[in-house]
Amino acid sequence: MAYDDLRSLLRALEREGDIKRVKAEVDPYLEVGEIVDRVQKSGGPALLFENVKGSSMPLAMNVFGTDRRLLKALGLKSYGEISEKIGGLLRPELPHGFVGVREAFGKLGAMTHVPPKKVKSDNAPVQEVVLHGDEVDLEQLPALFTWPQDGGSFFNLGLTHTKDPETGIRNLGLYRLQRHDKRTIGMHWQIHKDSRNHYQVAARRGERLPVAIAFGCPPAVTYASTAPLPGDIDEYLFAGFIAGRRTEMVDCKTVPLQVPAQAEVVLEGWLEPGEMRPEGPFGDHTGFYTPQEPFPALTIDCVTMRKRPLLQSIVVGRPPTEDGPLGRATERFFLPLLKIIVPDIVDYHLPEAGGFHNCAIVSIDKKYPKHAQKVMHAIWGAHMMSLTKLIVVVDSDCDVHDLHEVAWRALGNTDYARDLSIVEGPVDHLDHASYQQFWGGKAGIDATKKWPEEGYTRDGGWPDMVLSDPDTAALVDRRWKEYGL
Repeated sequence: MAYDDLRSLLRALEREGDIKRVKAEVDPYLEVGEIVDRVQKSGGPALLFENVKGSSMPLAMNVFGTDRRLLKALGLKSYGEISEKIGGLLRPELPHGFVGVREAFGKLGAMTHVPPKKVKSDNAPVQEVVLHGDEVDLEQLPALFTWPQDGGSFFNLGLTHTKDPETGIRNLGLYRLQRHDKRTIGMHWQIHKDSRNHYQVAARRGERLPVAIAFGCPPAVTYASTAPLPGDIDEYLFAGFIAGRRTEMVDCKTVPLQVPAQAEVVLEGWLEPGEMRPEGPFGDHTGFYTPQEPFPALTIDCVTMRKRPLLQSIVVGRPPTEDGPLGRATERFFLPLLKIIVPDIVDYHLPEAGGFHNCAIVSIDKKYPKHAQKVMHAIWGAHMMSLTKLIVVVDSDCDVHDLHEVAWRALGNTDYARDLSIVEGPVDHLDHASYQQFWGGKAGIDATKKWPEEGYTRDGGWPDMVLSDPDTAALVDRRWKEYGL
C-alpha cells in the first residue's frame, strides 16, 4: 500500500539512505532551486532542508525525483500494476468513448477501500494549529524563487481544492501559486483547467468561490492531483484506488471544502469575482519562461497545520526534472483508458523532452489504408490529449519507448509530401511556440509501412527490413563465449 502521509515516506527513505538532510542554512531565493536541480538531474536522493532562511519550517524536495521513489511512495513495484488494475476494471468488455471512461471509474466507487472517509477535527493532524485573519503570514512558509527572471516566490506543490458552484462536484488540481504578500496567493488557473471553469461559473453567478490549498499530502493524493481525469471524476476516488485504502478527509475551518487530514499545511480562503493580479513570469516545466498575465488572487483567511509542520515542493524547469517520474506514471496508468477512447492503440510514449503533452509516439496494428491518420485525429479529439502538437505513428513491431528505433522509423519511413499531416487546434496554455496563445499548428507523421492501396506503387512493394539470419544468430548465441569477446 501507499504511505499514509508524507512523514512516513520520508522516514522510510531515510532508513534506506535515499534522503539527505541539509542542515546548513539555505536561501529560498535561487540557492535552493540550484541545489535541487543539480541533485535531481544527477539522479540523487530526496532532500530535507532543515534550515531555510526566513522560515522555521523544513522543506522536503526531490521526493518523487526518481521512478524508484515515486513507486515506493505509491506502494507499487512497477507502474504496470495500476495499468493492470485499471484494465481489470474494464474487462471483459471494453466500453468506448468518454462515457466508458466514466463508467469504469464509477466502478471504483463500489470498492469499499476507495471512497474517502470523513474524520473529526480532533483526529486530523493538519488542524492541530489554527491561525485566523491577521495571524496568517505566508512569508513564514518557504516559497521558492527558483529562476533569475521569475516574477516572485512560488509554492509549486500546493494541492488546490475547489468545487463546481452548480453541481457541487469537487476538483483537486496542481497549479503553481505565487506568493504576492503575507495573505495573498496568485492562482495560475490555465484556460483548459477545471478550477478555472469553477471560478468562471462562480463569477457569472456573482458568487465568491471557496478555495483550500493543501501542502504535504499523502503521496497518492499528491499524484492524483496531477492526473488528467475527466472533470466529473473525483481525484480522491483515484487516490484511494492507487493507495489501496480510503483517504481520511476533514472539513475545513472556514470554507465548505474537505482536505486530507494527514496533510501538513492547509490554506483556506474565498476568491472574490474579478479579484485579479499580475502573475509571473515563471520558469516552467517547458524549460522556458511563461509570461506575466493577470490571474485570480486569493486572500487567505485561515491557515491550519500540524504542530511541527514541514512543506513539500518541487523544482520545474528544463527537463529532466521531478515532473519526469510523475509524467511516466500517468503515461502508464492511463494506457488502458486511452485504449478505450482510441482502441486502435497498441502502446504509446510521451517523451519527457516534449513536456509529455507536446509529443505522442503511438504504435498500431495497421489494418487498412490511412489507419495512421485516423488514429492521429482520434488522439486530437481525446480529452487533454487534444493538446498534443506532434504525433508519430509506427507499426506494432516498433518499441515506442526506444527513441532511436522511433527516429529510424520516422526519418526513414516517410515521404513528407504524403505522410505528413498538418492541422490546427488547441495547444497548451503554456506553449510559447504558437504564434498566438491557446491554438496553433500540429503535425502527424505516418511512419508505418505503406501499402499499395495508399498509393505506394513502386516495383517490388515496400522493402523488407535488414535482419539477421535466425539460424546464424542462434549459432552465434551458442558460441559467444568461444569468441573471447
